[in-house]
Amino acid sequence: MNPHTHKAYMFYVYLIKSRKTGNLYTGCTSNLVKRFKEHNENKNFSTKNKGPFELIYYEAYKNKDDAFNREHNLKLRANALTGLKRRLVKSLGKAL
Repeated sequence: MNPHTHKAYMFYVYLIKSRKTGNLYTGCTSNLVKRFKEHNENKNFSTKNKGPFELIYYEAYKNKDDAFNREHNLKLRANALTGLKRRLVKSLGKAL
């Protein structure tokens, strides 16, 4: 593989908050800017008509499987999301 022609991708696990409902949503994407825009333009089924949104947090991964595993853990394991929320509240100094 030629390093000059290979396009490096990062994969992002993100947490957004609806300014309308206050609910948090977790997702995974290779294009965070585009996905965030789609959420705010009602182009995502799970968040349709729940925006506008603010990006609360994201993590970047080089490996797609690692990113999707992290998203899966945040969505399905309450302890993982609770731990992340606790860290964010502590660093932000305010409730989510």
